[in-house]
Amino acid sequence: MDWIKPAGLALALSGAALGGDAPGASGAGPDPEEGERLNVLLIIADDLNTRLGVYADPLARSPHIDALAARGVRFDRAYCQFPLCNPSRTSFLTGLRPDRTRVHDQETHFRTALPEAVTLPQLFRRHDYQVRRIGKVFHQGVPGEIGYSGLDDPVSWNATMNPRGREVDTVEEGAVDFTPQVTAGRALRYLADEGADEEQTDGWIATMAVRQLEEMQTAGRSFFLAVGFFRPHLPFVAPKRHFDAHPLAAFPIPPDPAESLRGVPPTAYIRPLFWGLEPGAQRELIRAYYAAVTFMDAQVGRVLEALERLGLADRTIVVFMSDHGFLLGEHGQWAKRLLYEGSARVPLIVAGPGVRRGGVALRPVELLDLYPTLAELARLPPPPGLDGRSLVPLLRDPAAAWPYPAFSQNIHGIGVFTERWAYREWGPGGADGSELYDRHADMRELQNLADDPARAETLTGLRELLHATLPPRTGPPPAAPTPWKAPGLYR
Repeated sequence: MDWIKPAGLALALSGAALGGDAPGASGAGPDPEEGERLNVLLIIADDLNTRLGVYADPLARSPHIDALAARGVRFDRAYCQFPLCNPSRTSFLTGLRPDRTRVHDQETHFRTALPEAVTLPQLFRRHDYQVRRIGKVFHQGVPGEIGYSGLDDPVSWNATMNPRGREVDTVEEGAVDFTPQVTAGRALRYLADEGADEEQTDGWIATMAVRQLEEMQTAGRSFFLAVGFFRPHLPFVAPKRHFDAHPLAAFPIPPDPAESLRGVPPTAYIRPLFWGLEPGAQRELIRAYYAAVTFMDAQVGRVLEALERLGLADRTIVVFMSDHGFLLGEHGQWAKRLLYEGSARVPLIVAGPGVRRGGVALRPVELLDLYPTLAELARLPPPPGLDGRSLVPLLRDPAAAWPYPAFSQNIHGIGVFTERWAYREWGPGGADGSELYDRHADMRELQNLADDPARAETLTGLRELLHATLPPRTGPPPAAPTPWKAPGLYR
């Protein structure tokens, strides 16, 4: 029997050699002193998949994120709970699944359905931390809401900063746009900008983060600092020097999707394939995405260098993550919103006191696990009813038993990820079809095994596992009841 029922999952994991330290790992960092208050530096990238050096991508140039992973634990199989900005960010910042927040789109504020929810930063604020936000943490539309608060949650913060860089204007003038018929936030366009790093929005975010660290170090305040970068979100913008670091010829053209879409329910993907782009245009866009990642990585480096310079690193928990991934032509898709690995899987790195250095955790985990994890590391009591689980056992020992799968969903389907299997079903009660992939043999999800008679028992077991957490779709997800707006929050 090669599927795993919920009750048998822990036993099956206990003998699996699927975790452990990276070569040269040097054990856990020093545990905090009894009663010592730890700071939190939460760094969030936007639309970043796992195309990073530390995730074994040979084309990536991400030295600062890679260096952070060397002094912490890298989660190889972390999944968002909804591969779209607002639902995903709402989920991990409240610690609740999207069907509980009732946020499934880019317009709904979670306090519509959950006016009394205590967010992750709000928990720290209630315990007398200085809690500040710079850039995109809760949802802000890109590029239209850069410089504004978007769907922010004012009670979560002591202070907020919304910088607006030069690229917001220059992208309208000089971008290469392959889909002018598509709205700005989804249009496949890019710009190699002539300005310096520090003139871009993400450059300003890094500058402000450094200033905030300096201010709080001087004041001796315990802090929760959330730093939300906008890149590599579309449009793919970076200063020209980061494009120059990525020769166009180095990037392959996405493969023909015919094999990977054979037997896949049409509900699972977006048409037309590749948005109708010619191969040359796709290669340019892939290069631009990598350039935007390298630019963002450089800004992460500036913030981490300041943390070290100010002597704060040894008492600060650092988290680097993304809200969801983004497909760069896999399965013929240029998109998020989908439940493919490239869209639902995200980078997640945690470093700091008591965390294993150079650890690699291969267990499936969820972004909503972040809330109880940071609460435990900071010794704060989390609110009752969170859906996530603390990752502290895996931060101490990345190979520890972890008897839990990960789940993700969108408006059309639901999915579960175990250490071996990925299973998804589409439409009301799965009426639109299902997908089953064996990650041991098929990491790229090229062969759908859902109709393979030899896998019938596996599929049945995974369906039971999925429905134990995410009920089968009976139609579109429930909408939030009535609009909610905080006074002065929206422009």
